[in-house]
Amino acid sequence: MRAPCPSDPLVPQELVTLKLKSNANRRLRVGHLWVFSNEIDTDKTPLQSLTAGQLVNIADARGKLMGTAYAHPNSLICARLLARRADVVPDAKWFETHIAQALTLRESVYPGPFYRLIHGESDGLPGLVVDRFGDVLVVQIATAGMENLKDIAIQALQNLLQPKGILLRNDGAAREMESLPKYIEAVGEVGADVALIESGVQFAAPLREGQKTGWFYDQRDNRDRLARYVSGKQLLDVFSYAGAWAVRALAAGASSASCVDSSESALDAAEKNARLNGFELESLRGSALDVLRQLRSEGRSFEVIVVDPPALIKRKKDHEKGLEHYAALNRAAMQLLKPGGVLISCSCSFHLEPESLQRVLLREARRQNRQLQILEQGGQGPDHPVHPAIPETRYLKAFYCRLS
Repeated sequence: MRAPCPSDPLVPQELVTLKLKSNANRRLRVGHLWVFSNEIDTDKTPLQSLTAGQLVNIADARGKLMGTAYAHPNSLICARLLARRADVVPDAKWFETHIAQALTLRESVYPGPFYRLIHGESDGLPGLVVDRFGDVLVVQIATAGMENLKDIAIQALQNLLQPKGILLRNDGAAREMESLPKYIEAVGEVGADVALIESGVQFAAPLREGQKTGWFYDQRDNRDRLARYVSGKQLLDVFSYAGAWAVRALAAGASSASCVDSSESALDAAEKNARLNGFELESLRGSALDVLRQLRSEGRSFEVIVVDPPALIKRKKDHEKGLEHYAALNRAAMQLLKPGGVLISCSCSFHLEPESLQRVLLREARRQNRQLQILEQGGQGPDHPVHPAIPETRYLKAFYCRLS
């Protein structure tokens, strides 16, 4: 057997060490994975001399090594921890270990290979998201450090799962924050759409032209809850995208479903997904508020309404404006909801606390002199696990409300 050479993965190497300021190690000690730029002792360690994504060791103010991270000298989050030992250079086996742990969880929870396989920091792989659609994987990389490790990560996914194809949907806005180029690239065979099954219902996810990874697995458990409220009811799905809520409602016995979205391609996908299951639905194209107001002017009403917008508060400074947008949407939905009807109000904005959304719902109900009851609350599914030390990983909120 040959002796390992210095470039071999996981062979101890003397990486550059970033030293933290005094008492700046507390977050890492309780399990967090991020280091912020203002926590680095830049008088003693060379943050600005690093290249984006470079592997480094992290040490506390006394020089005690706390782990290996990848760094970015020009990012607010200047380092993300990969391992709690020093001088780790990840190879395919290292990735396989982490992916296998994530896979065990998903396979224990879901009956088929349709789920989020890797959820970034929550699965110990910061900057990496992988959604599984049977033998097709969709990968999103958000950081320079993970971009540097991309080929190794893909090799590990191929070794473990032997997918027919992998689509790199690296066109998200998060890459701009790390000065990364946007691109979409396929490895192997990847079509424009891919089949998936959600709780027995068939769908085709638009991978190349759709949003994010093509599907929103995080709402699956909330869509499961929908079934008990929709039998024989008329449903309105606002921000429908590819019709997941609407088609699941039809499959659960809803008498009709109408989809609202500003994207023609999204509505086409929703109609296609309805037909896959032997249903038809109504498509209403336009901005959500405009369509809701038009429906009201026509005297229409619904027994179940889902309001599931994209993140309307992406930054703290957007909070007031975004909160009013949530209020306007839910106000307009309530005006279309029949007495005794059910409103499912969702938010995927981390910067919107559940209590704030609840207050919005209560205020808007009272303004219309209606009684609001919260029947259930939901969050993201177990394939989007929450890292207990990183509040940002808990983001999804869904309130099931009855209005009389």
